[in-house]
Amino acid sequence: MPKGRIRIRLKAYDHRLVDETCQKIVDTAIKTGATIIGPIPLPTKKEVYVVNKSTFIDKDAREHFGMKIHKRLLDIVNPTNQTIDSLMHLELPAGVEVEVKM
Repeated sequence: MPKGRIRIRLKAYDHRLVDETCQKIVDTAIKTGATIIGPIPLPTKKEVYVVNKSTFIDKDAREHFGMKIHKRLLDIVNPTNQTIDSLMHLELPAGVEVEVKM
């Protein structure tokens, strides 16, 4: 039986995908008898890109494009072998980056 905790960081461009994935992980972990801490929302990273609308003459005419990266943190405390096995076989939606630390 493994001791310690599993820390899971989720990243996605769509906040609904991150929340849906968090809910699936939480449901799976609770079914197998593990304790959950989270999901903890981490700060959203905003990236803004500025592009000129036309060349040379209209320097003041610009377009702004933005991208947000939403992040969540989950801690699974005292995982069982069944918890780890069920998390490995969990179907997650595409577009969510999952980083796991033991």
